[in-house]
Amino acid sequence: MLLEAIFHQPKRNWAYAYDKDTIRLRLRAKKNDLTEVYALTGDKYAWDRTKELVPLTKYTSDSMFDYYEGQVKPPYHRLKYSFLLKSGTEQIWMTETDFQTHEPDDPGHMFQFPYIHPGAVFTPPAWVKDAIFYQIFPERFANGNPDLNPEHVEPWGGEPTPFNFFGGDLQGVIDHLDYLEELGINAIYFTPIFEATTNHKYDTEDYLRVDRHFGDADTVKRLVELCHARGIRVLLDAVFNHSGKTFAPFVDVQKNGEKSKYKDWFHVHEFPLDVKDGIPTYETFGFEAHMPKLNTENPEVKAYLLEVAEYWIKEVGTDGWRLDVADEVDNAFWRDFRRVVKAANPDAYILGEVWNESSSWLQGDQFDASMNYPFTEAVNRFFIKDAMHAEQFANSIGRQLSRYPLQASEVAFNLLDSHDTPRLLTLCEGDQRKMKLAALFQFTYMGTPCIYYGDEIGLDGEHDPGCRKCMEWDETKQDRELFTFYQKLIALRHAHPALRAEGSIRFLQAREGGSQLVMERQDEEERILILFNRSEETAIVELEAGAGEWTELFGENYRTAKEEGILAVELPAYGYVVLSTDIT
Repeated sequence: MLLEAIFHQPKRNWAYAYDKDTIRLRLRAKKNDLTEVYALTGDKYAWDRTKELVPLTKYTSDSMFDYYEGQVKPPYHRLKYSFLLKSGTEQIWMTETDFQTHEPDDPGHMFQFPYIHPGAVFTPPAWVKDAIFYQIFPERFANGNPDLNPEHVEPWGGEPTPFNFFGGDLQGVIDHLDYLEELGINAIYFTPIFEATTNHKYDTEDYLRVDRHFGDADTVKRLVELCHARGIRVLLDAVFNHSGKTFAPFVDVQKNGEKSKYKDWFHVHEFPLDVKDGIPTYETFGFEAHMPKLNTENPEVKAYLLEVAEYWIKEVGTDGWRLDVADEVDNAFWRDFRRVVKAANPDAYILGEVWNESSSWLQGDQFDASMNYPFTEAVNRFFIKDAMHAEQFANSIGRQLSRYPLQASEVAFNLLDSHDTPRLLTLCEGDQRKMKLAALFQFTYMGTPCIYYGDEIGLDGEHDPGCRKCMEWDETKQDRELFTFYQKLIALRHAHPALRAEGSIRFLQAREGGSQLVMERQDEEERILILFNRSEETAIVELEAGAGEWTELFGENYRTAKEEGILAVELPAYGYVVLSTDIT
């Protein structure tokens, strides 16, 4: 037993309240080192009457470690605990202070979860677990009101550039809600819709006004009402890290310099404002002079932005915020932001743009989720680039699961592409077999999947601006077979709770050097196997079948056989199948 690899601490993702009555405990150990793990738990004021030995099961693994997890419902919402670790015939106890050979009898030396405070429990909105998002870049989705067109608007479907306009607007979205309902999605994430000078609108001019080329406040209210009537949630995008150069306070600083009453709204190093050797004399997003960084520690700035956060939730009825460049904004601001937004709507979804490991934002005091780009990268490397074998992929996914409390993983925002990346079909070099494998994993994995507009009908495009091309509305130019595939994926996820938050995750096959992957999702009623063959060769995947009759849920061109407790599945090149058995 390698004691140096064993780790636990009584906070963050290692010991956390899952709900107002339940504490989940997690422990790390060297991979394949332990055979059994238990938590000895009880109330510190009634130890002898409440102590209980609770088993922990292997929750996930990565390349170096296993992570064990179990849950406890302490009768008085307090918990003292230690761990019993077994490796074959060897066993040892772990307390907060040391390892010991005998069972600890003094709770004073044990780990402690002092109390479950209901108001402090990290509780993301439950609806997100069942959500399937569709990302819309409004300027490129549909032109529903030509009267709003910008000057020099170009014909729909032309070549996108960083600077041109095609006239997409919110009425265009309203006009195509039937299409979105037919696809089956139940949530929309809009990139910014507020007044700005660019086609992408990430340079906000007025946070309380809809961009004149998109519509007005009444248009947004009507859009939200129509979406809600169809069971579709609406998520808006806000840029609180920086504003645009035409934001009134920044215009005043440009004009009045040090005499401006807004000079402390920004991070200015030198007056007058200037750009020297490509570097602005004030803080910006990147080095973009037209995107000055806001000083969110300034009380006036904070008050203004929190008013914005509340307004669109409370007055317009939107269902949450996606927050641009969220990791560059101070954490104290996000804590205040969460309090304001959740007071306006406790079910609002707060999604931060963080491209890396984001556990420090996912402790219940800031975001409900982050954009899960580590997931995106892992899926890309295994299913698309062939840069990772099956065991490495499973380890990467396991590492991600180990980093976050369960409730954060249940509402993770899982995307395969976006307005900031090449499109999925382009990443796959036009190979829809790879695209389908990646999407199948996305839709059967824990968290909420997001489709980037047009992926479902075969839109391609390189990195910005290519990935921001106009939506294709001519059905003769759409890939309707691909559309049907996405419809089936969405229907599959809607129909089976085990594929959503309710289901546990386990990799039954993910071999070193392998191209085949078998993922198991299971809840109390159903066991589902998702089998992938990321290879140009036909593959036979053999698994211990267990009891029950297996039913095909989703797949193409495969064969199965069950003999002597072995389930054999023949998968063609880049083939897949989803099987289910009733375990009630």
